[in-house]
Amino acid sequence: MKRNTLFALIALALGGVGAAQAADYSNWYIAPRVGAVFPDSDRDTDSSLLAGLGIGWWVSPNFSVDVEYTINNAEYKDNSVREGREWESAGLGVSGRWYFGEMGAGWRPYVMGGLGALRHAAISGSVHHNGWDPMATVGVGMQYNFSERTALRGELAGRYDRDNNSSGFAGLKPTNHYVDGLASVALVWTFGSGAVVTEETTRRQESTTPPPAAKSCRDLDDDRDGVNNCDDKCPGTAAGTIVGPDGCPQKVVIDLRGVNFKFDRPSAGEKNIAPTLMEPTSDSIAVLDQAIDTLKRYPDVKVEVAGHTDSIGTDEYNQRLSERRAQIVYDYLTAHGIGNDRLDGPKGYGESKPIDSNTSKEGRQRNRRTELTVENQ
Repeated sequence: MKRNTLFALIALALGGVGAAQAADYSNWYIAPRVGAVFPDSDRDTDSSLLAGLGIGWWVSPNFSVDVEYTINNAEYKDNSVREGREWESAGLGVSGRWYFGEMGAGWRPYVMGGLGALRHAAISGSVHHNGWDPMATVGVGMQYNFSERTALRGELAGRYDRDNNSSGFAGLKPTNHYVDGLASVALVWTFGSGAVVTEETTRRQESTTPPPAAKSCRDLDDDRDGVNNCDDKCPGTAAGTIVGPDGCPQKVVIDLRGVNFKFDRPSAGEKNIAPTLMEPTSDSIAVLDQAIDTLKRYPDVKVEVAGHTDSIGTDEYNQRLSERRAQIVYDYLTAHGIGNDRLDGPKGYGESKPIDSNTSKEGRQRNRRTELTVENQ
């Protein structure tokens, strides 16, 4: 391989380093390694010791890139025509490793692949033509993180060597490529501002993390009534109970005073409430609408819808009139979104429950009324 090709490989390695740095991942490492080379049978050499050094960068929590240099010196086999001599293979390349599992895990399997070049040369005897030839490497491995900074990496790989320089030389079988097996272990030292977080690191951090501050009574609402424990004067109120600012049950009063009916109204069969009300009708309608708003804000409240009359007329007639008054208000409430399961009635009480004297015109007008009485308080 020409010198220009070697320069191109070095540029490729530097480009890989630049890409890793551009990823703004703060950890980098060095990885010296030792191992063995199991040569292709066509090389006519024995197995040999492998040594190497890698400089790597974490591109992401699952991917790293290494620039690696390796070297091994192999002796020719006893039956080789070059017995007693050694053969050197020096390699330079870029490898990528994809790790499985989370970065903090102790054991992390990975797959790797790399590209680079090998330089072949005879160490003893006459030196024949030598040069750089392309290579490719694929393999699998396992890395164990001892701490934030150190790890041990074991790897098995196959190396394809496109050897165009030593083929057929001095009795070697004529071929232009070899496939060698590599087995190695590497000690990985990590540097940079962000160390690898391991399971042990996490456990240490958890053990030194102070417990959360205890919550005060103002942060708690044990009976879930919307009033914190500090201000709740009635703890333990039942779910759905309407409470005041002190957390105690509060009587909900839905006052329909102001909704007054005309004398002898509504008539039998009358459905529209507006013509049955005393003038100004809009005031009475406003009171009814306020009652509807209150019921919607308190969905757990159930009320009795009750009608009342003044004392003019017979008891029987007033009973039927009070029932019609309760019915027409009941219908108004359901027509405006209040479910009938929340309304008890309609009920008529005739003239039996006056709230004012029936001896005056004003008193009788007040007695002609409909009331909403809260039941579930």
